[in-house]
Amino acid sequence: MRIAFTHNLKTSEDEEQAEFDSPETVATIADLLRELGHEVHPVDVSGPVSRLVARLETLRPDLVFNTAEGTRGRYREAFYPALFEQLDLPFTGSGPHVCALTLDKQATKLLVAQAGVPTPKWLFFDAERPWKGELGELRFPVIIKPNFEGSSKGVTADSVVHDMPNLERVLTDMLKRYPSGALIEEFIIGDDVTVPFLEVGGVLEAASYKLHVEGMKPGHAIYDYDLKNTNSHLVDVNVPAHLPEQTRAALRAHTDTIRRTLDIRDLGRADFRVTKDGEIAFIEVNALPSLEPGASLYVCAAHAGFGQETQVLERVIQSAMLRQNLTERPARSARALHIGLAHNLRRVDPKSGDVDAEFDSPTTVHAIAAAIESLGHEVTLLEATPDLARVLGEYELDVVFNIAEGLRGRSREAQIPALLDLLGIEHTGSDTAALSVTLDKGLAKRLVREAGVATAAWHLVQPGQPIPTTLRFPVIAKPNAEGSSKGVSATSVARDAVQLLTITQELHARYGSGVLVEEFLTGREFTVGLLGERDPQVLPVMEIVFDESVGELPIYSYEHKTEVEAGVSFVVPAAIDDALRARLSEVATTCFEALGCRDVARIDLRLDAAGEPHFIECNPLPGLTPGFSDLCVIALAAGMDHGALIAAILAPALRRLEQARAGSTS
Repeated sequence: MRIAFTHNLKTSEDEEQAEFDSPETVATIADLLRELGHEVHPVDVSGPVSRLVARLETLRPDLVFNTAEGTRGRYREAFYPALFEQLDLPFTGSGPHVCALTLDKQATKLLVAQAGVPTPKWLFFDAERPWKGELGELRFPVIIKPNFEGSSKGVTADSVVHDMPNLERVLTDMLKRYPSGALIEEFIIGDDVTVPFLEVGGVLEAASYKLHVEGMKPGHAIYDYDLKNTNSHLVDVNVPAHLPEQTRAALRAHTDTIRRTLDIRDLGRADFRVTKDGEIAFIEVNALPSLEPGASLYVCAAHAGFGQETQVLERVIQSAMLRQNLTERPARSARALHIGLAHNLRRVDPKSGDVDAEFDSPTTVHAIAAAIESLGHEVTLLEATPDLARVLGEYELDVVFNIAEGLRGRSREAQIPALLDLLGIEHTGSDTAALSVTLDKGLAKRLVREAGVATAAWHLVQPGQPIPTTLRFPVIAKPNAEGSSKGVSATSVARDAVQLLTITQELHARYGSGVLVEEFLTGREFTVGLLGERDPQVLPVMEIVFDESVGELPIYSYEHKTEVEAGVSFVVPAAIDDALRARLSEVATTCFEALGCRDVARIDLRLDAAGEPHFIECNPLPGLTPGFSDLCVIALAAGMDHGALIAAILAPALRRLEQARAGSTS
């Protein structure tokens, strides 16, 4: 079975990541799942949601094994289960309603108390219900804790207070740090006890914690944030708990009531305080208990006869499968796709000439193929030579991932998509119309100008035509239907008619096509990456920064792209204010939509002297060389590695494929 293992990866020891899984825990859980015979794909959910959706849509897992805690808000633990439901993906653990409920300590206590489980008295406070200096029926000592946090976040030795001045001080500080709300709860003098449970396996034996805290009165120590996250070596876990059997039985019975009352599924853990006289008080419940090595769930399961951690995870998966009728569903992994990777292979070093500068190196092609294969699909390399039209029908392809630039003509980038359309094969990227339009710089400028985007004044000069006299110098001249900055160099800027005539004649002779001449824009230069179809995701803006060596009329030349010259650097995210960032994103989105792009594109923009963004050109087939191409560097700034970027580009094509297949069977 193909499993997507969703988690939040811990990258620091900051409190905000206390509930996340460490790299060691992630690796261990993934290895345990593989030991059970599953194909496992760890998926860190941190970062843009669009990246996660694309990753899941391209993985097409049979099951999501979920430990993701979320990052912000009262409903953070519910977000991912809700997303899985929307994507129709079976998953382990409780649903979104239960995850939201169990993160809310007060709401949980209300329901549990109504079900007859003893819980300490409490008061809840937030911005709308401020503290008024009254405890009501509560008696000191009391403990103050955040209402919507786990892993003992916000809980320290100072959280237990014995008088009103300290209560007011601690509560004020607590609400500053956690404005969503805090609890004042009667403190139970006793010991911390936890009772894990598995839906397939039942309520497990209770475990008690022995806390080695110096200077603390018996029964006053608490399993606080420091002991859970920094000084765990000062905590002993005893299974079974050092309690009479009658008390342990009562704890198990209460846990079963809690589990059923709250409808917690697959796995969980209930926490209690137990006094020296055996009185039990429910504290909280965790629907996403820790699965790190040595966690109480594993220890208690071992006492019940599930001696190996794999047996625990196997029961979690069994429970999820039974609940969601996975045994009756066709395995998604059986529908792994056959994906063609259409490309033009570069055989001439771009530093030696630009004859195939737009083509991709073998390294890039194989990196993209590896990224697609990591999603579980079969990949066939399709070099876009004239023979492709003859051999393409020999392959039973589901989708083609297209990076082919074409061989000749001003519509060459549309050649492979047109062939795929003829054969009825879905492909990534823009369609033939958009690819034809965007390669023609002059035509693209007409369309975006009609959509309200500014462009520099320009004129298209065909071979044999006179140079324009209506443009203001300086101007820049470039081939009208070439990409990768072919024909653009430090000498492409003309200050007068004589220079311009020389440049246009050279470009006509070299490329045999029209030359676009446009007034030079003196402002800053940016490039904006976009992903998706309707309402595309705008990635962080990149600025192309020129140093003094480039001169007073800098341009992003072919030499810069091939690393022959220095003089340029790249800043992403760009060091700009929010207003300019929003304006650049708006203009890029308008261009993307006006040109009919889909799935992926990179829009190049430049400011005029007044700071207004102007459209330069659109690249709907941007380079995808890991760690080098502009779009790949931009994606990294958005938290997307190369594999995630490829998945995001592929995902819309897979959606179109499924829609087409659904339509053909309806």
